[in-house]
Amino acid sequence: MGVVTTSLGERAQSIFDDIGYTVSRTESGIRAEHKWREVAVSVVEDYETLPETGELRCFVTWAADASNLGRRLDGMDVAYDWAVIGVHEDGGYDVVHP
Repeated sequence: MGVVTTSLGERAQSIFDDIGYTVSRTESGIRAEHKWREVAVSVVEDYETLPETGELRCFVTWAADASNLGRRLDGMDVAYDWAVIGVHEDGGYDVVHP
């Protein structure tokens, strides 16, 4: 049996779905909603331009890139609350906060 790979976008949707969020696709990424919270979820696979505005944002990337992405966001001194989810190849993940 071959190795099954899941894209970061599919993994991001699955993570938020598993923790009880209602997940939908938007033009700019993924929206995850739970109670009063609405989180804009962005999948970051390369050195992409990151948004400068928003309220609650989560960035999903590979685990090896998560710390660097967190440092990059810290350096930007953005005005929104953010977290980074680093996805491991085995399906696990870690959360990086500012």
